[in-house]
Amino acid sequence: MAKTLILDHPLIKHKIAIMRDKTTGTKAFKELAKEISMLMCYEATRDLATKDKEIETPVTKTTCTVLAGRKLAVVPILRAGLGMVDGMLALIPSAKVGHIGLYRNEETLEPVEYYCKMPSDIEERDVFVVDPMLATGGSACDAIKLIKQKGAKNIKFLCLIAAPEGIKKLQETHPDVDIFCAALDEKLNEHGYIVPGLGDAGDRIFGTK
Repeated sequence: MAKTLILDHPLIKHKIAIMRDKTTGTKAFKELAKEISMLMCYEATRDLATKDKEIETPVTKTTCTVLAGRKLAVVPILRAGLGMVDGMLALIPSAKVGHIGLYRNEETLEPVEYYCKMPSDIEERDVFVVDPMLATGGSACDAIKLIKQKGAKNIKFLCLIAAPEGIKKLQETHPDVDIFCAALDEKLNEHGYIVPGLGDAGDRIFGTK
């Protein structure tokens, strides 16, 4: 069974509080999304495989621990997920970046993929799917389903703010996917927005209305 981890580090709490403030501008909001993503990436990569490697320091030879060469990929859910990519790449710069965009057909209610570009060897990579908001969980579940159809097996999901409803749906739909969340909020309102939330993350990252 996959795990769900709420990251309650003081730095993350402080930065999330600034992001929630409606007076926080686009530049600061975007920088905070990057910084929190870096802190989350640190925790989400804790179980990466390592190996011993002998190196020579200016003083002597020694054995150090290095990554064992696992291939990584970061996949933002368009468009808001783009705001978390730079923070992830700051810590894992060799990771490849895929992109996925989808919308829901109003008649069939089925997800429609309008853009999906993955690394050609996605099935060999540990995949980090990123999206700032996990509200109903619909988009995250659909995106992960499509990514699995491309061959990915080892997937983790990272978000800044989550509602209990979204966590529950993602856990039930993809019980093999670890969830990392910077803040778990109270609920969804009647319009499907997270309360207290921070508004529309995409609009606040890109300065649109």
